[in-house]
Amino acid sequence: MNVSSKITQKLAALLVLTAALTVSADFAGGGFVRAASETEAAAQVGKAAPEFSLPASNGKKVDLSEYKGKLVVLEWFNHGCPFVKKHYDSGNMQALQKEYTGKGVIWLSICSSAEGKQGFGSAEEHNAEIKTYKAAPTAVLIDADGKVGRLYGAKTTPHMFVIDKKGNLVYAGAIDDHPDTEASSIKGSKNYVKAALDELLSGKTVAEASTKSYGCSVKYQ
Repeated sequence: MNVSSKITQKLAALLVLTAALTVSADFAGGGFVRAASETEAAAQVGKAAPEFSLPASNGKKVDLSEYKGKLVVLEWFNHGCPFVKKHYDSGNMQALQKEYTGKGVIWLSICSSAEGKQGFGSAEEHNAEIKTYKAAPTAVLIDADGKVGRLYGAKTTPHMFVIDKKGNLVYAGAIDDHPDTEASSIKGSKNYVKAALDELLSGKTVAEASTKSYGCSVKYQ
């Protein structure tokens, strides 16, 4: 083997080694990041709430961006779930909706149940439920493919989120501190959503920004 061939081989080996070290360094430094799966939420408390657009049961399209400058509540629901029934059959959820929409808060109730799963409904069926329960959200949004639910990491019904006037997610979690299906426990519960909204309306920071939600699993496709 002549000198030129030996030099070429050494250069090739050096290039391979350099490439290997570069890849290793990239992995170690986070240069290669696993793509987020559908189950990994983009929404994080303390950061900007992810934008979304969904059809409403009233036939209109709702964009979260249109509510910048307002407080927004996102409520994941499924009327077939006993934990949701606890808050609707008792009138607790409707009372919250009426109280805070009356104070200028936007309340968006979102159904992420897939077609054929518990809680799924057509626009007409959701409108009928609004009348039956005398609910008072700003709008009922239909997320049958579950994209927005997964974007926010909605795991249960109910699962509650509060967005401040700057568009930041400032609360995520349970509606209250009694994870049961008994309406009788509501009176003695600490309502985390009410507390968060009262603090925000008073110009304060949300004291308890994250709790563990409870309820039925969201019936994704």
